[in-house]
Amino acid sequence: MDIKLFDSELKVMDVLWKEGDTTAKHISDVLSKEVGWNMNTTYTLIKRCIKKGAVERSEPNFMCHALIPKEEVQKAETDELINKIYDGSADKLFTALLGRKKLSVEQIEKLKQIVGEL
Repeated sequence: MDIKLFDSELKVMDVLWKEGDTTAKHISDVLSKEVGWNMNTTYTLIKRCIKKGAVERSEPNFMCHALIPKEEVQKAETDELINKIYDGSADKLFTALLGRKKLSVEQIEKLKQIVGEL
């Protein structure tokens, strides 16, 4: 993925991923409640997402449509994290994640299943 989205832009995208195509006004209303942004802030971020090619605008009513799926962004962000913090080593990330919390037997079995499917 060639598009780099900042945390604030990801908030806009998250509304679109959760709710599907919607108006900029609705995105503004949601983010006003969730993070306290005013309409101008939200519209500026929507326009940045449009300029980056992550969102498409259509009329009437400034309808917004996500052009990139959440899974694609998650993969790109995970790859960046692995490369930046864990020297490109997914196993180091995995070890760090597992070392943070005691896992239940069910969670351990689920992880074994996932690893076995790779």
